[in-house]
Formats: sequence, C-alpha cells, structure tokens
Amino acid sequence: MKSIYYLLPALCICFSIKSQAQEFADPDTIKNSSLDEVVVTGQFAPQSLNKSVYRVRLINNDQIRLRAATSVENILSNQLGVRFSNDLTLGESDIELMGMTGQNVKILIDGVPIIDRGATKQGLSQIDVNNIDRIEVVEGPMSVVYGTDALAGVVNIITNKAKSEDNLIVSVRVQEETAGEEYSTFNNEGVHNNNVSIGWVKNGFNAMVSGSRNNFGGWQGNSVGRALDWNPKEQWIASGSVGYKNQKSNTWYRLDYLDEDIYSPGALNELNLRATDKNYLTQRFTHVLQSNWNVNNQLGFSGSVSYQDYERATQTVRHDFRNGTSELTSGDGEQDVAGFTSFVFRGTMHYKLNDQVSFQPGIEVSSNKGSGQRIEGEPVINDYAFFVSSEIKPIEWLNLRPGVRLIKNSVYDAPPLIPSLNAKFDLSKDFDLRAAYARGFRSPALRELYFVFFDANHSIQGNENLKAEHSNSYNTYLSWHGRDFGDVSLSSTLGGFYNEFDNLIDVGVDAENSSVNTYINIDKFRTIGSLLENRIEWKNLTATLGFSYIGRYNRLSEDETNIPSMVWTPEINSELMYHIPKWKMGVNLFYKFNGDRPSYETQVLSDGSLATRRATIAAHHLADLSINKNINKYVTLIGGVRNLFDVTRIDNTSLGGGGAHSEAAGSVPVSYGRSFFLGLNLQWSKN
Repeated sequence: MKSIYYLLPALCICFSIKSQAQEFADPDTIKNSSLDEVVVTGQFAPQSLNKSVYRVRLINNDQIRLRAATSVENILSNQLGVRFSNDLTLGESDIELMGMTGQNVKILIDGVPIIDRGATKQGLSQIDVNNIDRIEVVEGPMSVVYGTDALAGVVNIITNKAKSEDNLIVSVRVQEETAGEEYSTFNNEGVHNNNVSIGWVKNGFNAMVSGSRNNFGGWQGNSVGRALDWNPKEQWIASGSVGYKNQKSNTWYRLDYLDEDIYSPGALNELNLRATDKNYLTQRFTHVLQSNWNVNNQLGFSGSVSYQDYERATQTVRHDFRNGTSELTSGDGEQDVAGFTSFVFRGTMHYKLNDQVSFQPGIEVSSNKGSGQRIEGEPVINDYAFFVSSEIKPIEWLNLRPGVRLIKNSVYDAPPLIPSLNAKFDLSKDFDLRAAYARGFRSPALRELYFVFFDANHSIQGNENLKAEHSNSYNTYLSWHGRDFGDVSLSSTLGGFYNEFDNLIDVGVDAENSSVNTYINIDKFRTIGSLLENRIEWKNLTATLGFSYIGRYNRLSEDETNIPSMVWTPEINSELMYHIPKWKMGVNLFYKFNGDRPSYETQVLSDGSLATRRATIAAHHLADLSINKNINKYVTLIGGVRNLFDVTRIDNTSLGGGGAHSEAAGSVPVSYGRSFFLGLNLQWSKN
C-alpha cells in the first residue's frame, strides 16, 4: 500500500485536458441512451445501435474514460468472450474473441485494417488510447464486408473526430500508475502516460495534432538480479489530421507514427560478469485518406486509401561488466530487421432504391509485402475483391441483409465466393430478434507462408502450400429493450453462436522432417457458445451483469472415445457506475471472472506409449476500481486501483509448448499485480 503515497508527488505535475466530447456528462442526459448510440461498423451509413442488423457491442467513451485506460487491453479485458495472452519475451499481447485466437480477429482503426508482422494482433498494444472515442465489436464472420481475418469478428476502433462547430481545443494528459508496488516518478518505474493534443475547426476546415508518450518501467516480479518478469516498454506516438466537412461531404487525411522500444535485460553470468540484452525496436507509419460524399438522399459514395510502413528490428548487445565494454552480437536472428508494407484501397457506393430496398456495392484492393532475414525473398501478396450487399425491408417488422464477396488472390486459392445473410425481426415494441449465417475466410499471413528461422531455440519453416481457412457460422440474439418502471429501466440480451472451421492454420511438425516445425492446415475446428447480458439504470446508478459459456473443439476426441468433443469455459462480467451529482463525483467498478480453460493433450509415458491427459488453465478474477471528481468546470481528478485481486500468474497444468515464446508449464502471466493510478484532468476550450 505504500506505493500509493509515492504517487502523491506526481499529482503536482499531472495535467490532462480532454476534448469537449470527453467531459463528464450528467447521468440524466445519457440515461437510456445506449439504444440510441450511433454505430458505423458494417453499416451502409451511421445508424442507431438499436436499428443495426448486426449485433454490435459498443464500448463507449464514458466506459473508456471512467476506467482511466492506458491500453486497449485495459478497455477490452472485461468484455465477455474476450481474453488476452501475454508474451513476456517479446513484450506483446494477443487477443482472443469468442474462443478464437487473434489470427481470426480483424482489427480496424476507423474501418482501415492495421498491419502486423504475423498472424497475431500485437498491433493492439501500439494504439494510442488517448485518441480513441469508442470501440465497436461485431462477433461472427464479417468476411463479406471486411475480407480476410474476420472469421471470429471485427474490432473497430473509432478515433476522436473534429466537431462541427468552430472552436479551438488544447489538450494535455498525464497519468501516473504503479506497477505492483514499484513506482518512481523520475526513475523509470511504474507506468507513465502523457498526451498533448490540439484541435481546431473553422468554417468547415479542421485540423488535429496529438502526441503521446507511454512509458512502462517493467516489473521485477519473481525474477532476480537484472532479469525482469515484465520487460520495460517505451512508446512515442504522434498523429495529425487535416480535413474539410460540409453538409454533403467529409474528407480528411491522417498520419500516425509510432516509435517503440521494448528492452529485455539478460541475466548476469556471475562467472564472467557478462550479460546479453535485447531491444525490440518498432517504427510504424500509417497514412490514411478517407472521404464520404452524399450526392442526395438516395446516392452516396465513400472511399479510403491507406499506406502502412512497419519495421521491427531486433538488436542484441553483449555487455562485459568486468571490462566495461559492449558489443553487438552476430548470432542468427540477433540483429534482424523485418519490414512490412501494406496498401489498401476501398470504395463503396450506397444507393437507396426506395424505402424498402438499398444496395451497397464495393471494391477492395490490397497489397502486402514483407522483407527481412527471416522472410524468404521479398514476397508480395495481392488481393482483389468485389462485394455487394443490400438491405431489404419487405414488411415493416423484417429487415434482411444478404451479401456476397468475390475474391482473387495472387498466391493462394481463395474461396471464389463468400456469402452471408443477416436478418432482424422486430417482434414487438420491446423485443427484436437477430439471426445470421455467414461464410468466413482467412488468408495465410506472409509469416505463415514465407517465414524461416533456425537457431539453437527455434526450428520453424513457412509453408507456401497453405490453404485459406474458411468457416460456416451461425448466430442468433434475442433482445428485450426493457421498460421504465418509475426510476428503473431494464434491458437484456440472450444469444448463442456456432462456428465450424475448415483448414484452420496451426503450428505442427513438418511431415518430411520431424525436427522442424511448420504451419499446417488442420481439418476441423469448432466453437459454440451462449451469453446473457443485462443492464439496469436506476437514478444515478448504471449496472450491467453478463454471463457466457463458450466451448472449444477438442481434436483428440476423434480418436479417443473417453474424452468430450467440446471443452467449456464460463465467464461473468459486470460494470457498476454510480454518479453523485451533489459531490460532482462518480465511483466505478469493472469486473470480469474468467473460468477454468480446460484442454486435452497427448503425453508420452515412460514405456514410450501415448496417453491422453486433461490440462487446465486456472480461473481468475479481474477488477478495476476508479473514482472521478470534478473539481470545477476545467479540472477533474481521477484515481483508483487496477487489478484489485492482485493476479500476476495463474496455474497451467499443460505440459507446455505451443509457440516460439510460449510460457513453461506451471504458470500463465496475467498482470504485474495490483496497481494504483492518479491523475488530474484539465480542459481549455476557446468557446
């Protein structure tokens, strides 16, 4: 607890200015607003959450602010069906959605996919949370609209946009946080999140600039000496945009830049006083040009062009503390530089034939290139797609959205046709039912096709003969919008999903060389699950309570009759947000229970025979508590506790394995312990 006192001096230098859209709202102005909130993911045009044919899960700006998030993982970690895995060697995290790993989740920023060096979604940890307005999650395949990687669903991160009215807003944010019990304001211990931004609007013209520094000093944990359980990470993020908006059109250009340094200190050899350190250095440039043009009430166009340049370098240095010298090493992969570029063009037209029928045809062209010591040659993957969908309302209470996507790829046999059908039934004033079928696919990533790496600890070869993954998916959700009972308002959603995958890509043994790992297509995989979400609003209290039960296919059941075909995991989540108008403050609790994660694996016995055993990743609880206080119209104080239950690692009874940097059996890293955060929010606006 003493770490909370170390944070107090930091308050003297903590200033955070929020845009006007981020002001702490009076709860009376947002009560029952959840159904009216606007979503854009997969839509023909922005529309209310209640009218969307897709079931969209919305994490709004209030939830992000009141949690005092410093990363996307902070924001999403308490969502049902969402889990994160941490790679302590590389200092990265990957996401899982509804039982599927990150390679099957499409990550978008304002509808534009972000590039990653592999199939996992480590780019989530490189997004500036200070620029996020809200996050929209659509579960289930969105391959017709967004193409590859969208088998499990889409996470669309919506950034802050310039407002319509003329104004000048200056913003500065600093947040100080401990890493467990470790914290120092100036000695690179703890978490330090700083942001400066300026927004300007005049006569339809707008411009925004933003800069952030995210510093994590690492965490010692159970390590000794120079080694750390969690490695230090330094990020510098800058972005700028210019645009023009009028009643019919909106055009803007945005440039994002990231510079990241993850430092991995090696253990000291007491015999020769030498240690080998690694730095993982990332630079990312993202150029995006987007435009929307409403010709009239019937016809509209939208388009986007993006170019991303991503480079990640591994720098290995050997220190000799006896002689006071340092030198770069020369082992395989120890001075590696990998580069990836991505070009994406997307254009759509929206035509409203009449009140019952609308069409949205579109084209998408993408080109991805990779290079580096661990990539064979400089391969390029080009993808061309034409897609069309429509919304048909044959009767007042029924909305149908059929769609199809045609694909041509330069290096692999893509499914020639991807169909989908979504339907929304308005059963009554208070009830609606959504049902959907979709065919999904995921193309092999550059890394899976062309990656080659052999050294003392790695033996992996890409597979140019991989097939694209594809799936058949079904989901249905029944929603009750609830009724007002005096001061009480209730709403609830009950739903379920079933996904069957073919040619799922995984790491396996090379059939021609048992000492080499490679990427292979697995014949079958399935996920199935159900969920129940509830929301209650009573005076100044907003509370949610959700439950999910997700099953994942056990492939060993095909050969073993005494083990189940599906293994199941329960989850519970809840949010409590209580506003006290008299004191101009609020108390907020975010909670998630992740149940046991069972699996089955093959074990080699002492006599050489094989046996099947059950392994489990243990259950754990996550919770964050925050308190916000409006000091005056300009200043807000926010502080609290992250990871209330002080979870650092959880038991894992697996025999280990599963990845180049997977953790040994016995533990899975979750966090660096219970942490405390404090900050001041200050706002200046010309108007």
